[in-house]
Amino acid sequence: MGDVNVCHECLPKFLKKKKKMADADDVCSSELRQERDDEEEEEEEVQSILNSGSRKRAASSSDAAATTVFKAKKGKIGKSLTVFSEESVNDVSNEDARARVTQIIARFFYMNGIALNLAESDSFNDMVCAIGNYGPGLEIPSYHEMRVPLLKNELKETKEWVKGHEEDWPKFGCTIMVDACTDKKNRTLMNLRLNCRSETVFVKSVDASAYMETGDKLFELLDSFVEEIGEKNVVQVITDHSDKYELAGKLLQAKRANLYWTPNAPCCVDLMLQDIGRIPRVKRTIQRGITLVGFIYSNSSSLNMLMKFTKKIELVRQGVTRFATTVLTLQRLYKQKSNLKKMFTSDEWLSSNRFKDDKGKRATNIVLMPRFWKDVVYSLKVMGPVAHALRVVCNEKNPGMGHIYQVMNSAKEAIQQSFNGNEDEYKDIFAIIDKRWECQLHHPLHAAGYFLNPEFFYGNPQIKCDAEVLEELFECMERLIPTDKEFGNLANELASYMSGEGIFGSKEAKSSLGFDPSSWWESYGSSTPNLQAFAIKVLNLTCHAYGCDAFGCERNWNIFENIHFKKRSKLEQQKLEDLVFIKCNQDLKERFHYYDIPDPLLLNDIDYSNEWLVGEMSEDGETNKEELVFNDDTFTWGAVPHVVGVGEPETLTKWQARLKNKETSRPSSSRARDIIADAEEEVTYDVEIEEEDEAAINKYIYEEMYKDDESSEEQGDNEFY
Repeated sequence: MGDVNVCHECLPKFLKKKKKMADADDVCSSELRQERDDEEEEEEEVQSILNSGSRKRAASSSDAAATTVFKAKKGKIGKSLTVFSEESVNDVSNEDARARVTQIIARFFYMNGIALNLAESDSFNDMVCAIGNYGPGLEIPSYHEMRVPLLKNELKETKEWVKGHEEDWPKFGCTIMVDACTDKKNRTLMNLRLNCRSETVFVKSVDASAYMETGDKLFELLDSFVEEIGEKNVVQVITDHSDKYELAGKLLQAKRANLYWTPNAPCCVDLMLQDIGRIPRVKRTIQRGITLVGFIYSNSSSLNMLMKFTKKIELVRQGVTRFATTVLTLQRLYKQKSNLKKMFTSDEWLSSNRFKDDKGKRATNIVLMPRFWKDVVYSLKVMGPVAHALRVVCNEKNPGMGHIYQVMNSAKEAIQQSFNGNEDEYKDIFAIIDKRWECQLHHPLHAAGYFLNPEFFYGNPQIKCDAEVLEELFECMERLIPTDKEFGNLANELASYMSGEGIFGSKEAKSSLGFDPSSWWESYGSSTPNLQAFAIKVLNLTCHAYGCDAFGCERNWNIFENIHFKKRSKLEQQKLEDLVFIKCNQDLKERFHYYDIPDPLLLNDIDYSNEWLVGEMSEDGETNKEELVFNDDTFTWGAVPHVVGVGEPETLTKWQARLKNKETSRPSSSRARDIIADAEEEVTYDVEIEEEDEAAINKYIYEEMYKDDESSEEQGDNEFY
């Protein structure tokens, strides 16, 4: 083997082959290095985009970065690489990541039984934004942190916010607001709030079960509240209007000579609405409205049809009280009167299964009943102005003490004008309003606020001659002014205000009469400092006892019940009380600082068990079949279908015969004539329908509902037989 000679022909081939292999290795190494560099560059770019997306989830996908180019290997190393483009990583990551995150958030709500409407709260939005701004790597707070250090920090901030209001108490005076409710076990929970310059703070809640037996014991509890706050800081105490509270309030006034007890104004005004709602004509209207609305909302098909004809406008508007809901819903019903009539005479409705049952026929008759809409107008005439008064006294940002006297007078004037001065139409309404006003609601503070409101005083020269108003003004001054010297100075300054001298008669002061009365006195009352301080103190007083809404105590019952009625250690008890203190004050703070002033009559959260959605009146449980056609007769609406032939008619109309024999093939607007004819039979029993109303109804029937009859007649009668 050692004698083998080199082949001169093979050597060049071998060297050439070796060179090709070396070149291939260089290409492979170069491609591997390039691929590795590309992958590292792409990974860095993707990570950068993802990090940017986690910090800016709210950014629109249209503002995403330019599309990224990816390179993918195809086959073995050394072969050509395929380059392709995809949509932005930012777009894909945002969409997928948001879906995952929102699902996790929703799961947290579901698993822990958290009310879904809390997703609309500002605090929830703040929490989510804070987490997003922090970015990846946030270490969630532990149970111990939530329970001890974080709770202490929040409690400290809340107490500092409350303390900031305490500085205003001596200067402007404050109102003690007492809100109580009782559970099924007859245990009474009482919340104590303070209002000053239209802003409310929560002080504490107590188990008042032992104090509710008599007015004397209740007085002891109220007196302890005044002592805790300081008598010099308190101008009035507002509670419920019941007999026990009234007795406790009178005892409190007897002991504390420089403050007033007043009943909760929204509750008294709501009782006026309740009394008006018991008038037979109004009650009948409410019952029919509840039947109609409850029927529509009881089925998805009728509700979808309603949304179609009303362009997604709801019929039910949830108010802070039961009768506020009634007035708001009747207003909405009347505004949608035309759309409701179109809905219940449409081909879609007449061919539906819901129309064929008894409830559907009853709802159709109500909508097409002229008397119902006339009664709706009557109900709104007598209840609408009182509901406006309720809106004023419930207002949280504008104290109602300077307006309540005038707004009740304006309500009566509006009712009187709506009936063109016909006393027979409104005398019963006035009797209801006057009874509640004189026996429950009216107090000297209301007259003082009315007199000191410059808009009303200078707008009505007769006020200075009103003996009742002046008498109650001086009574209020004697009670709230501690010394005779101060009272004398105040009386002297009052003459300048009454005569409009000095700055009170200036052009600037008169042009600002429509502004907030308290701010007006701060701007133009410097020439009468004693009267200025007194007026500001009175005009800044609230008229209601509820810090946020009409159900402040009841809505937090479970929280307070957990505090007061379960045995636990003192340390745990204190923590729970701190939690309630934080929650209630943060709720009050958040509501007061809304950018938009909320309508005091409306609630954001709908009670799906209210009588308008359920379709049954909750007061006495009467059904529509039991209401009387005439107030002085025993003939009921339940007998009307049998008399007029709506239920099981002895003589069928052509349309009813076709329906019963199932000969109907195709709906048409002509079918509406028979429905209206059946409804108009009911008018013969209504002696109150006037000729002008009938003319308007006929105009609507023949001009609006049959406007497409000409085209249908051209197609022949065989279309709807």
